[in-house]
Amino acid sequence: MSVMKNMKYTILGLFALATMASCSTIVPVAATNNPIGSKKGRSSTTILFGTANRANLGAGIVFNKNYGVIEAAKKGKITELATVDLKVTSYGILIKAEILVTGE
Repeated sequence: MSVMKNMKYTILGLFALATMASCSTIVPVAATNNPIGSKKGRSSTTILFGTANRANLGAGIVFNKNYGVIEAAKKGKITELATVDLKVTSYGILIKAEILVTGE
């Protein structure tokens, strides 16, 4: 193989590794005086060309239009929220965001 072809495959392989690498963090968004309880709810979405943080739960192209605390509470059948956490997993230009809620 030529040196140019080897370099091409090396660069392509490094690019593939960089795009498959991920980083995941969980941050608290809110807490109330309500007891944590036994119920848990989750709302998730994929975000393209955007960001997700405590101040902005989803900016960019958000693929789940119902994504948010209300959807997470409904899925967990929660009427009294105790905590709200945000889990963000980044895959380069693609982000998976999840809102995790607890309560009764």
